[in-house]
Amino acid sequence: MVTSVPSLSDSVRAEVKGRLDRFESRHDVRVLYACESGSRAWGFASPDSDYDVRVVYVHPRDWYLSIDLERRDDAIDPEIEDASVGEIDIHAWDLRKALRLFRKSNPSLIEWLQSPLVYREDAAVMTRWRDLLLEYYRPKAAGYHYLSMARTNVDRYLRDADTVPLKKYLYVLRPLLAIRWIGADRGPVPVEFARLVDACVEDEDLRHAIDDLLEEKRAAGEMASAAPIPELQDFAFSELERLQNTDFAGRSSRAGIEPLNRLFRDVLDGSG
Repeated sequence: MVTSVPSLSDSVRAEVKGRLDRFESRHDVRVLYACESGSRAWGFASPDSDYDVRVVYVHPRDWYLSIDLERRDDAIDPEIEDASVGEIDIHAWDLRKALRLFRKSNPSLIEWLQSPLVYREDAAVMTRWRDLLLEYYRPKAAGYHYLSMARTNVDRYLRDADTVPLKKYLYVLRPLLAIRWIGADRGPVPVEFARLVDACVEDEDLRHAIDDLLEEKRAAGEMASAAPIPELQDFAFSELERLQNTDFAGRSSRAGIEPLNRLFRDVLDGSG
């Protein structure tokens, strides 16, 4: 099923670039990284899917040299604006917050860093940051994150349902396949759904059901629903049963904080 993630149009890139420029000006920050997250990055967006832009930014050095630093915001609330290309949702984290979460192997942040759809990045900083990924990646943290995501969506949308939103099937399938990826000790979970299917699904009936779901989801609206799909229902419930007593044992990161401190200081000094 190797299917590439659709590229972003020039009009979308131009719109997001303008938003990022205004974001920097409005908040007096510099954007180090901006990527697409969610269904567009995963490869199963509907025609009317929103654009979910995730940003890591840095303030001028003096902003951090403050006795009340802990009271200062380390994230900027979502800025949502409609545009001719569709709704664009920008959510941003300060570099200091992002590095603290990276040290804890935050799965959402790890997905951002691997997004196939990048709007803007400081190449030197991001290359150096990504080079640290394997040192800080913790399979256990990722496993429990994806298991919680799968359970929540199964209980809320699949169990005893007369109809199921198409996108919710994918919000169940992706974390369950991510857990298989983690169990095979393949490293950080890839963003692209197609890579997970290719690596983790051997059953042909399940593959066909997933292919059919993807085809329908990409053609339908974001809110489209369907009757429960037996192959997907069976897979979801059997996988959760299998994982009921799972202990995501795995190596723990022994990397210390100093490499991240150095990266942070170098970015502030302009030598990142």
